[in-house]
Amino acid sequence: MYAIMGITGQVGGAAARHLLDNGQRVRAIVRDKAKAASWAARGADIAIAEWSDAKALAAAFSGVDGVFVMLPANFAPSPDFAEARALLQTLAAALRQAQPPKVVALSSIGAQHSHGLGLITQLHLLENALDALPLPRAHVRAAWFMENIHRDVALAQDEGRLASYLHPLDRAIPMVATDDIGRTIAWTLMETWFGRRVIEVEGPRRYSPLDMAQALAAVLEQDVEVTAVPREQWAARFRSEGMPADRTAPRITMLDGINSGWVAFAGGTTEHVLGRIPLGYVADELVSAGYGVVESAA
Repeated sequence: MYAIMGITGQVGGAAARHLLDNGQRVRAIVRDKAKAASWAARGADIAIAEWSDAKALAAAFSGVDGVFVMLPANFAPSPDFAEARALLQTLAAALRQAQPPKVVALSSIGAQHSHGLGLITQLHLLENALDALPLPRAHVRAAWFMENIHRDVALAQDEGRLASYLHPLDRAIPMVATDDIGRTIAWTLMETWFGRRVIEVEGPRRYSPLDMAQALAAVLEQDVEVTAVPREQWAARFRSEGMPADRTAPRITMLDGINSGWVAFAGGTTEHVLGRIPLGYVADELVSAGYGVVESAA
């Protein structure tokens, strides 16, 4: 049996599906029992635990063959990342008590660096917290999520435009579908290994903002023009989306790191996995799911 955090989200859900599809048992860790109904229907064991409750998490992590851990997404953290630090203290205490045979964590491209990461700093802290524990652990450093293109569907559909924070527009970067991340996590949990592993995962090829516009154009069957959002406009745009004025810096720093090439895979002795799912497939899934309609109405 494998305990899965974040099972109601994209990556945790994908990891659990791949485990179940391969005949493995899953313990779904949820904060709200009502959200676990679909997993219970598939035969998953259900554990109720708040992310801030070390005792409940330790119970959920006990008696299993491996644990998948992650931090909840926080796109507007405090400047000192106090929220992530508090959660990591709780997570480490729970893992220290439960002592599972192995831990697989969702990390990020670039997390090997200690500075210049912005939002990715939270994943650097996660890796450090796990590395301080005497447990076998694997850090799955995922590339830019292909599913981030969901933010572009409405504008592309309604106005035939895509406004990109990724610069320059013809520069391809590693991207990956969340299902490929989940598959990698599931297979890593099922393997037998010891010590520390770093697994970098990206899609079958790299994509640029121009490729993103082309993928949406193919699905929408209309032209989609891509433009670069000037950096001096980023903070104002983020504030207009509801981000507090004093918390825009981490997102800007992350984008700067990606655009400069600082946020990149470490390479070297790390393991590297190429996923199967192309960007066009993800774009088609998002449009079919009605993202453009939903965001236009919001």
